Amino acid sequence: MKSSNIPTVFFIFLGAVLAGVSGCAATGSASPSARPVLYPNATLNRVGDAGGRAEADACMARARSAGLTPQEQNNAVTRRAGEGAAITGVAAAVGALVTGRGLDGAVRSGAAGAVVGGSAGAVSGALQHKPSSIYRRSVQRCLSDKGFDVIGWN
Repeated sequence: MKSSNIPTVFFIFLGAVLAGVSGCAATGSASPSARPVLYPNATLNRVGDAGGRAEADACMARARSAGLTPQEQNNAVTRRAGEGAAITGVAAAVGALVTGRGLDGAVRSGAAGAVVGGSAGAVSGALQHKPSSIYRRSVQRCLSDKGFDVIGWN
């Protein structure tokens, strides 16, 4: 494989990894896409499952219209990518200087290290999806006011 193809193959591989990671992070009770699970109390028994889902949808829409989001907004991907690029780039450049590759080798190694470190940092940041506890409490309060009991999120 020619060295000019290595970056292309690397970025295709990285894209596949990120797609897989985001698919795994997008489901389950700890994901921002989780929905409230309603206890089968008198209110849910009266309106039925479809009515309970409709009320949950209305409460989630109400929380969003109040400016809340299901996911914590913390810029983790950008921050981790920057950290990874800086740390790995500097380490690779210093390593090249120490092993006697000269200034050109250090610059090339530093740039390659920054790409690898930035990619690793971005993957790490992508795994930092967390549901917003304020959003969830708002939805739970809304459902409680309507007579429902939220026993969890799924």
